[in-house]
Amino acid sequence: MIEAEEEPYVPPYSEDEEPAFLTQWLEAEESLQVLGHACVSMLSASFHLYFKTWERQFNVPAGDKYKSDFKRGWFNGYKAYFLGEFRVAFEDSQCNLGLLEELVLARNRVQHPESITSQSTYYSEDDLKKLQSPFFIDNRDFELFNEQEESERGWLMPPAIHVTPEKFLAAVSEVARFAEWLEKP
Repeated sequence: MIEAEEEPYVPPYSEDEEPAFLTQWLEAEESLQVLGHACVSMLSASFHLYFKTWERQFNVPAGDKYKSDFKRGWFNGYKAYFLGEFRVAFEDSQCNLGLLEELVLARNRVQHPESITSQSTYYSEDDLKKLQSPFFIDNRDFELFNEQEESERGWLMPPAIHVTPEKFLAAVSEVARFAEWLEKP
């Protein structure tokens, strides 16, 4: 409503260079990101519980056998577990495994921020080395990243984890698609 200049956000006449309703717009945007971060966290937690449930159903604990794989993250641990125990290769799913891994990474960044003073959550330098093109970033950061030559790509400042409804729904869809694949007889 603010960007569309609809009631009650019709800008009054002002010679001030600051946009009208900037404070309200910033608060609304921050609230949307908090909601997006919560949604990413819940989706990642549900996905994790999905794998734990399979492990209990199979009655074949991952235990010490896959400990080193789980140290690189639970998604990598379950990838090794399914391959080693059941000859199920996640790569055969034709799903975007990078997005599924980034979902977990984004959840971890959101739940374990590096700063108490910032309202935003940012990818770390290590995260950006793993990700060819981060999924949960805003369009402006994505365009800046894509404008650079591949050999010169880098981030002056790590981008914030930015969750839009479209990106969240894409992640939900990919999790559902993966689950359908895994559950096929």
